[in-house]
Amino acid sequence: QVQLVESGGGLVQAGGSLRLSCAASERTFSSYTMGWFRQAPGKAREFVARISWSGGTTNYVDSVKGRFTISRDNAKNTMYLQMNSLKPEDTAVYYCNARLGVIDYWGKGTLVTVSS
Repeated sequence: QVQLVESGGGLVQAGGSLRLSCAASERTFSSYTMGWFRQAPGKAREFVARISWSGGTTNYVDSVKGRFTISRDNAKNTMYLQMNSLKPEDTAVYYCNARLGVIDYWGKGTLVTVSS
């Protein structure tokens, strides 16, 4: 069972940038489709971005397109989310997700707070 640990969250002013990381314990990390989800206070968890096992295919929710970039380094068993031009509405707990077939694994999340 893969274990996922997020890092890189924090407090940033609107317009600023943060880079989230997700470190995976699994040596077969490259087999997993990886993604980021987020959950704002009082709201349901929502999809943010996804990257294929090779990194060749990425998908984003419309609200972050052009501002966020998902990437992965299979040699380091790590996935990243570069977040630029952050907005107060990006404030949420960000969760790392690993998917293998129909099975999902989740990290515990890292809090991102964007002040106006």
